[in-house]
Amino acid sequence: MDIGFGTAAVICYFLAINLYAVTITCIDKRRSKINGKRRISEKTLFAAAALGGASGMYITMRAIRHKTRHKRFMAGIPLIMAAHILIIGAAAFIYLKSKGIILL
Repeated sequence: MDIGFGTAAVICYFLAINLYAVTITCIDKRRSKINGKRRISEKTLFAAAALGGASGMYITMRAIRHKTRHKRFMAGIPLIMAAHILIIGAAAFIYLKSKGIILL
């Protein structure tokens, strides 16, 4: 089964952005333990999540117990994930409808 270049590119992008989100979350956790060490900004963490790394970041946050006391993160990251699911679902629906697979 050939998934096509576009689909492969999208999958690679989401893998890369999630790996980046996991990495910066772990780096921020490590830096939080060191007094005076420059941290990853919340703006950067949210940007990585918004660009597609929300699922990787959320799983990592829960696994390493980082930012779990911050309501902004514990509500914001799942909301971003929900938005991603809706966008991907809508894109899939439009694509399948254009191919005649969905007949609504």
